[in-house]
Amino acid sequence: MTALPRTALAVLAALLSIVAIPSGARAAACATDPATPKRQLRAMWIATVANIDWPSRQGLSVSAQQAEFRAWLDLAVSRRMNAVIVQVRPTADAFWPSPHEPWSQWLTGTQGADPGYDPLAFMVSEAHARNLELHAWFNPYRIANHDDPSRLVSSHPARRNPDWRFAYGGKLYYNPGIPEVRDFIEDAIMDAVTRYDIDGVHLDDYFYPYPVSGQAIPDSATYARYGGGFATIGDWRRNNVNLLIRELDQRIHAAKPWVSFGVSPFGIWRNAATDPLGSATSGLQSYDAIYADSRLWVKQGWVDYIAPQIYWHIGYGPAAYEVLTAWWSDVVRGTAVHLVIGQAAYRAGASGQDAAWQDPAELSDHLHVNRGHPEVVGDVYFSAKDVRADRIGGFSTLAAAHYTRPALLPARGSGTAPATPSITSATQGPGGVSLSWQPSGSPVSYAVYRVAGAPPAADPCFFADARHLVTTTRRTTFTDASAASGTYTYYVTALSREHRESSPSAGRTVGSSGSFSVVIDNADPGFTAGSAWGTSSYSSQLHGSDYRFASPVAASDPAWFRAAIPSSGTYRVEVWYPSNSGYNSATPYIVAASGGNQVINVDQRTGGGQWRSLGTFTLAAGTSNVVGVSRWTSTTGYVIADAVRITKV
Repeated sequence: MTALPRTALAVLAALLSIVAIPSGARAAACATDPATPKRQLRAMWIATVANIDWPSRQGLSVSAQQAEFRAWLDLAVSRRMNAVIVQVRPTADAFWPSPHEPWSQWLTGTQGADPGYDPLAFMVSEAHARNLELHAWFNPYRIANHDDPSRLVSSHPARRNPDWRFAYGGKLYYNPGIPEVRDFIEDAIMDAVTRYDIDGVHLDDYFYPYPVSGQAIPDSATYARYGGGFATIGDWRRNNVNLLIRELDQRIHAAKPWVSFGVSPFGIWRNAATDPLGSATSGLQSYDAIYADSRLWVKQGWVDYIAPQIYWHIGYGPAAYEVLTAWWSDVVRGTAVHLVIGQAAYRAGASGQDAAWQDPAELSDHLHVNRGHPEVVGDVYFSAKDVRADRIGGFSTLAAAHYTRPALLPARGSGTAPATPSITSATQGPGGVSLSWQPSGSPVSYAVYRVAGAPPAADPCFFADARHLVTTTRRTTFTDASAASGTYTYYVTALSREHRESSPSAGRTVGSSGSFSVVIDNADPGFTAGSAWGTSSYSSQLHGSDYRFASPVAASDPAWFRAAIPSSGTYRVEVWYPSNSGYNSATPYIVAASGGNQVINVDQRTGGGQWRSLGTFTLAAGTSNVVGVSRWTSTTGYVIADAVRITKV
């Protein structure tokens, strides 16, 4: 990770290092709009413990669970978020087929019962399809929200190893002071890291149990056995938690350097009255109460991001939001750790809360405070159901002030930016502007920018904030339905897994200054094919994410590419397909020209991975099937349908 910028010059330098703009264009600083930051983490917690958010209740069918989760992701997209943090290990159980721990009871109602699918694989796939990061949220020590071990499934590790656990405050916990316990917890988490394409590992604020009046944590025997060298049991407990954090950081990044590791601690580390390094607050001190030395984790660089839960309103006497935001900003300053603020969406408009939380602008005002601290790179909201509830319009007020444009995630790690993509077509039609582009290399996602008019060259300031950012996507096509009639120029950049951004593509202008060219991929709505056509991503020469294939047959059964031809005239028709020695040597392409269908046979054994011209044809105006790929050929080998490009000449 790179350290956060501190001054206007540092902000510009960081921008120019992430977006590879030619050096000659770097002379002038760009005036940016704080309401449309280019990079900002925007996320919500999706809590599964006690079915807080998802699933809404235990025992739902697979289809009902999946429909509910898709709805949460669609909510995140509609609010212009770019990540979700999903609880996958709420009570020493699992939302994936873990070899270490039982299936979670919050899925089926019965601990250890197979839900009938792999929820974590499903969640990752659905999130990435929407270009949302998925951070897997683990609670490290909590075993159960009750203290009866007999209620755990018989195979539960906490039953098989009774010396690993203790009861406290009516709940069961793993004992953080036992080295075997720490190894087991890390192994359970690392199983998800190594087997799933998650983007982050996230721990919440539950370490040692929160204090319960009149009760002592029953770990004196463990301290006597393992606490040699520590002057106090408190120092030993903190070291136990520190070891978990440090070792997880090492193991995660050794396995997958691009995976982000973050912790969301209680908002107060220590009060200044106790420790001069602490904050001007007078609340519970996580350093002393739950043995979480969160400040040390930042200073040692054991986390990629810290997301303190600053769940108090502006001006709150014991722990004011603005006081703690300034304190945490000071803590991360000069480190490589990103600061993300945990926001109490659950308080906004809720009954029983302070009067400040009945003000629809309270949450929005928090983000106005954040603007005064460049160290703050985003926010995460607890929890999803409160974002959806939008009581008193609190979240809508925030979104209207701060989330009017998309945002890239903050860049992390030390990787390089991808190569620059190239726009292959940009067509303006009644549904908006349809874009296609071709990557160079293997980026993870793309950013699409739109500028009004036809500028002679790309100004670096076009890309300095999100005012011109239209969308981010993992696809290589996009239809900008928000583009009104007029002239626009589009640019596309490529992003790595660590959100490093390439230089912008050459601009492509549409409208009065642009010519007609359209690309239809087999994944686009304009493509249709019968059930005999399979889908594959086997060949690296593919266009987009996959292509279609079918066996020859003595019947046409064509796959069709449909396009909106703006006016009658002459058009060049090109096709893209992956080639392979096992594909067809005479694949029939059908062009629905004005004078009747014309068939051109193409040898798909060679010449793949590029545009191949079928020739020029007279096409009629209107929306119709323009190019087809027929199965009717006497030669052997699969016929392939991948992409078509139609350009007016």
